[in-house]
Amino acid sequence: MRKKGLFLVSGIIAAVFTTAAQAKVTAPPGAKIFRLDGAGVTYAMGVDEKGYLQPLYWGAPLAAGDPLVATDPVRTGDPVLVKAPGELSGFDPAGSVTLQEYPGQGEGLVSDPGLKAIFGDGNRDLVLKYRSHTVRGETLIVELADIRRPLTVTLRYTIDPETGVLARSASVHNGDSRPVRVDQIASAVFTLPVGDDYRLHYLTGRHAAEWQKKDVAITPALTVLESRRGSTGHGNNPYFAIGRQGATSEEHGPVWFGALAWSGSFRISVGQDNLGRIRVMGGYNPYDFSWSLKPGETLDTPIFYAGYSDAGMGGASRTFHKFEVAHIMPGGTKAKLRPVLYNSWEATAFDVTEAGQEALAEKAAKIGVERFVVDDGWFGARNSDKAGLGDWTVNRTKFPNGMKPLIDKVHTLGMDFGLWVEPEMVNVDSDLYRAHPDWVLNYTGRPRTEGRNQLVLNLARKDVRDHLLGVLDKLVSENDIAFLKWDYNRNWTEPGWPDMPVQDQQRVYVDYVRNLYHILTELRRRHPKLEIEGCSGGGGRVDLGILGLTDEVWPSDNTDPADRLMIQDGFTQAYPTSVMMAWVTDSPNWANTRTTSLDYRFLSSMQGGLGIGANLDKWQQEDFTTASKWVAAYKTIRQTVQRGQLYRIDPPSTDNATSATMYVAQDHRQGVMFQMLHSSMWRDNPAPNHPQGLDPSITYRVSILGGGVLPEGVPARASGAYWMERGLRAPLKGDFVGVAFVFDAVS
Repeated sequence: MRKKGLFLVSGIIAAVFTTAAQAKVTAPPGAKIFRLDGAGVTYAMGVDEKGYLQPLYWGAPLAAGDPLVATDPVRTGDPVLVKAPGELSGFDPAGSVTLQEYPGQGEGLVSDPGLKAIFGDGNRDLVLKYRSHTVRGETLIVELADIRRPLTVTLRYTIDPETGVLARSASVHNGDSRPVRVDQIASAVFTLPVGDDYRLHYLTGRHAAEWQKKDVAITPALTVLESRRGSTGHGNNPYFAIGRQGATSEEHGPVWFGALAWSGSFRISVGQDNLGRIRVMGGYNPYDFSWSLKPGETLDTPIFYAGYSDAGMGGASRTFHKFEVAHIMPGGTKAKLRPVLYNSWEATAFDVTEAGQEALAEKAAKIGVERFVVDDGWFGARNSDKAGLGDWTVNRTKFPNGMKPLIDKVHTLGMDFGLWVEPEMVNVDSDLYRAHPDWVLNYTGRPRTEGRNQLVLNLARKDVRDHLLGVLDKLVSENDIAFLKWDYNRNWTEPGWPDMPVQDQQRVYVDYVRNLYHILTELRRRHPKLEIEGCSGGGGRVDLGILGLTDEVWPSDNTDPADRLMIQDGFTQAYPTSVMMAWVTDSPNWANTRTTSLDYRFLSSMQGGLGIGANLDKWQQEDFTTASKWVAAYKTIRQTVQRGQLYRIDPPSTDNATSATMYVAQDHRQGVMFQMLHSSMWRDNPAPNHPQGLDPSITYRVSILGGGVLPEGVPARASGAYWMERGLRAPLKGDFVGVAFVFDAVS
């Protein structure tokens, strides 16, 4: 049986893989050639005669006896003995053309270093060479050391037996008697062979417009994906995928992909080096970063997860989803499915009262909702976004007898109960700020810039960390709370930590995130049944770090169903449907004033974890009837949508009037294909959509989700081979309409 193991190392999430299937780590004594093999992937490196650790191969599996040839085009010699190149020219010394698995900033290096440091005497030359290695189960540990100074770097590698996904990280240790200043440190550096046909796929955007797919050529002009905001940010996600022009498509061709498990400022750079080889480097963002590494101290990086697929972008995302569910998400493959949720924000905003929430709960229960969540406005002096943030006690004017009567009511209606919180923030108009104005990020004597009328608490401080853990623990202990929606609604400004020595103040970028992870970890330990949603004004903090400690995430504040189809398409390039919440909200939508039908809104939101955020107090009876139908229908396909394999049959885009997305159960006994129409024009004979992922030998009965008559020419049952070869179509007409076909196995 396979198990998932997650543990924290200095606040950084690391992974351990244990399974009946075997990954293989090969490191023959004396050979200094290292191989990791798992699930159709080989990763290899070797030590050359000068002591440099060189990357040798990463891709489709190699046979056990295959020679490993360095990817350096100027090297010659025995294909097994790794050779170091000589000088290419006076402009390209050996140090600049030698491929290194994890280079230091020294000996003429002109590409991004794994580590950049300044020693106590001002020396900035850092040359890292192989010292030793060990194999511990399925983990390879390689130690590098500077050629003169007692500075070592430990590289850790683990490969997942079922997906071939690598987990890589690094640690730097100062063995000197004086501090060493670290200005840049990467979790990993990845290398691909020379080529001019590589293309980088990444995800970018802004608030309410997250998860936009970008595709650019990889050239010597470095492409940098980064956040300088203190958190992951809406702008660039710490994820990449690399394909090859003309060879990589949605379902075919090579793809190298990865994501950094870090919820703070990050940097991933992608580009060709001076000899055309492709290098990917990722870790802490060096912008405004510095770490004075004290004598005897070690600094750990986050994990950089990366994988390879030969089945195109779709195969890459399915592989990554499988890995993430098994090894990153709390509970792994045994985690419960996301319940149908109702959130009260659009109905009440800050006007939260016990009677009003009870009335909404009664309406939510009638349509089959399983979790009722009270959003902002239940605590402190919180009547607007200008006051009360930081005072996590129940407002007794709004809830005279505390939260218990409402929670009891929600339970009698057959739902569990959740609350919105934003623990990392504080209003100036709050009891917490008045008592502790020094607890926020600030520079002495400088302005304290507010965003959404709030400041950021300095979670890097242990007293702030312990206070927040204490108030949240008390809140959950004193109330039967099953769920917290954990929000984070602004980025950092004035990221100062004036209580620390000057040389240590920039540790705030690391210690803040480590303490966030500490709070989430400890809160879950004390309350094992508590579930948490990660939110940051939508998708502003979604990454493999936060996903290791939360059960679901909020991809975007933009809930327009048409926009959401593209947002969800982008999100699932990197992260699984099982954690992606999608809400049915009011129409016209706040983000773009678009008007859509309730049917269309449900069909869009049912392609993730279904939530409802509309103002039920304004619904008519026909709205409740429609919602009840769709909630019941969703529950029949929830397992398949949340845990099945995702196929992008016709991805949504701004220049495509239609889209089609399919989910297939892991046992292939059910599939569901959503066909969505953005807007009709004169084309009235669209091509059929071809389902994917079905078992060709199984006979499937097809039906319309929610009821309805099959389109003319669509048989009631046929083999998986028939459906995938012939396809089917719904003759949709109008604007913003959709249909879902359900394939249920009958043989």
